[in-house]
Amino acid sequence: MIRLAAVADIHFGADSSGMLRAQFEDLTHHADMLLVAGDLTKCGHAHLEDAGVTVLEGETTTVDVDGARVGVAGTKGFGGGFAGASGTDFGEPEMKAFVRHTMALAEGLEHGLRSLEGCDVRVALLHYSPVRDTLAGERAEIFPFLGSYLLAEAIDHAGADLALHGHAHAGVEKGVTPGGVLVRNVAQPVIKHAYNVYTFEPSRSLAADAHA
Repeated sequence: MIRLAAVADIHFGADSSGMLRAQFEDLTHHADMLLVAGDLTKCGHAHLEDAGVTVLEGETTTVDVDGARVGVAGTKGFGGGFAGASGTDFGEPEMKAFVRHTMALAEGLEHGLRSLEGCDVRVALLHYSPVRDTLAGERAEIFPFLGSYLLAEAIDHAGADLALHGHAHAGVEKGVTPGGVLVRNVAQPVIKHAYNVYTFEPSRSLAADAHA
């Protein structure tokens, strides 16, 4: 059994010392690895490498968990919107640059997930949302700045067992891509816990969602 803990949007700062220490101290009793879907700090000033954190920006990593291989492909993603209400690679140069940035990141995510073929579990780790489902509760006017359907297309084309994101603080936890990949918004204001735990059976199916 593989247990993945996930959270996003902790926004640690100088005034956050010890805020979640008690909840994270027993993390190893509940999960095999911790995935942070962006915005760990307020301004990015923490020495993440010194803390043993691997930052995945267009990169992948694999971790052995009790004989099983967990592969994670990470990218922050970007905005653009969703089917029927999305930006296009047309018109003003600034709009083209906006959409092309998302396109490039989505292509990188797809490539990364494909490179993890053979892993027992594959996870897409994002900050922006790949689906509108998990944005329910956010103002519809800002959906284009919270995610893009291009990220979901990349996930569906390459295949994954779970997609994690944050950024949508007023959204909801659960969604699914058009291709059937489960999506979880793990922004702390949404899950209201230090982290959530997602448990996979050896069959690669998501067996349970739990709070911690």
